Amino acid sequence: MNLDWDKLRIFHAVAEAGSFTHAAQSLSISQSAISRQISTLEDSLGVLLFHRHARGLILTEQGEILNSATLDVYEKLVMIESQISDTKNKAAGPLKITVSGFLGATWLAPKIKDLVTEHPGLKLTILNDNKVLNLSMREADAAIRMYEPQQQDLIKRKLTEIRFHICASESYLKQHGMPEKPLDLLDHELIGYPTGTPYPHEHVDWLFQLAGVDKEKATNVLLMNSMYGILQMVEGGVGLACLPDFMINASPSIKAVLHDFEAPPIEVFFVYPEERRNSARIKAFRDFMLKQVQTINA
Repeated sequence: MNLDWDKLRIFHAVAEAGSFTHAAQSLSISQSAISRQISTLEDSLGVLLFHRHARGLILTEQGEILNSATLDVYEKLVMIESQISDTKNKAAGPLKITVSGFLGATWLAPKIKDLVTEHPGLKLTILNDNKVLNLSMREADAAIRMYEPQQQDLIKRKLTEIRFHICASESYLKQHGMPEKPLDLLDHELIGYPTGTPYPHEHVDWLFQLAGVDKEKATNVLLMNSMYGILQMVEGGVGLACLPDFMINASPSIKAVLHDFEAPPIEVFFVYPEERRNSARIKAFRDFMLKQVQTINA
């Protein structure tokens, strides 16, 4: 029995789409052609791969086995394609980077012009997401992470440390007064991240811990799952928050307070799979980051 790779490609598309119609749209071929290819594949294997019903298609047990094997093959082909592409000396082609939302949107994005000017052939995608994407599964090519990864199959390079301070807008402090000690925080509106959302870093609740308040019960707490949104609230005079120094320094209306109390610094690492160590695209982005982080706490 010989498996036809073209039929397997169509089978995988149908399994992912759950219907002949949607698979036909994604592959730009007719629904009848897809149906014939699947029927031919089923005949050659001597098994049904799909249960047909009015609402679509469901994989049979044999179909699940074939789909799993097909997915493994395609992942290996994608990896091989990337490895071949990575051997090129020129930093050109697609590069997908995942980074914590606040760092990507507020610090990295304004600096990207330097990278694309130096490497015009680079097709860059930046995913601002606090979720940890799986680099081994190719959810991204490389990551900027706010902690030190421990996986053995990842190469990590420490970029810098980010420092955080409590801050507020000058208009807020003028109206509500300057806190002189942690106990004074109880008299102010405190802004931070809600529980149950992906945190941008491990010390995101440090302000509440310093103030000794339960953020779920305290009445002087406002929560938002966006560091950039928190920055906007601070600039708007809503209350106090713990923000990174690069955000505070970039905003003329924000002032750091309680200087004797600094949140634990956050280590920042550039991470990519061991198999991509020869990637010219990843090297280009790594070198770009190493230049840029020298000013992150300036």
